[in-house]
Amino acid sequence: MSVASEHVSKHVAFGIDIGGSGIKGAPVDVATGEFADERRRIPTPQASTPQAVADVLAELVDSFHLADDVPVGVAFPAPMDHGVVRFIANLDQSWTGVDLPDLVHRTTGREVRAVNDADAAGVGEQRYGAAAGQDGVVLMVTLGTGIGSALLVDGVLVPNTELGHLEIDGHDAESRAAESARERDDLSWEQWAERLQRYFETVEMLLSPELVVVGGGVSKHHEKFLPLLDLRAPIIPATLRNRAGIVGAAAIAADAH
Repeated sequence: MSVASEHVSKHVAFGIDIGGSGIKGAPVDVATGEFADERRRIPTPQASTPQAVADVLAELVDSFHLADDVPVGVAFPAPMDHGVVRFIANLDQSWTGVDLPDLVHRTTGREVRAVNDADAAGVGEQRYGAAAGQDGVVLMVTLGTGIGSALLVDGVLVPNTELGHLEIDGHDAESRAAESARERDDLSWEQWAERLQRYFETVEMLLSPELVVVGGGVSKHHEKFLPLLDLRAPIIPATLRNRAGIVGAAAIAADAH
């Protein structure tokens, strides 16, 4: 290996973000958080069984010219217990109990780390995005079909927080405050902000974060609802948008490598 290629591989990890409709991946320069090549997307297999998805991951990785020692990080839409899927909502139920890093290692031959997708996004934002340089307690919340959460303390991830499922006023929080609830109930931004206020003030009472970062597709409209919220901590929009999961997963794989 040349000195140049050795330098490149040392700073590159491959990040993958698995979703219900698409699987996206790109090599990431973990020194900067920038993509080292153009992101590619392959539709999620219709029968999204573990082996079918693993085959797509291998196809995605093999479509790039990567050094043999480049590790792979996978952002996965479920809670993870040291890489093992605890339960699954958006993919085939046969994922429950699967050791994802072991499965992907067997199909790609690479060192693999796997993390919950909201946790990956939180790591991405803390390293390279809206929360870069922030110490103490950082909370990232993604507003979408549900509410995803990532909690970091002095840059260290506290995994699998699932704070979207807090019970608030007798309701599962995401059933009232997710972006899908805004659409379902045809809420104005002001009406939705009232629900978000109740959610975020409860989480703030429990965790006392120094900073709250809000992601998810709706964050591109942040000026319509974030200024309506009144918290002790600053609450700001995510900056990496849909790159956060890929970048965060790659950073976690690089740390382990």
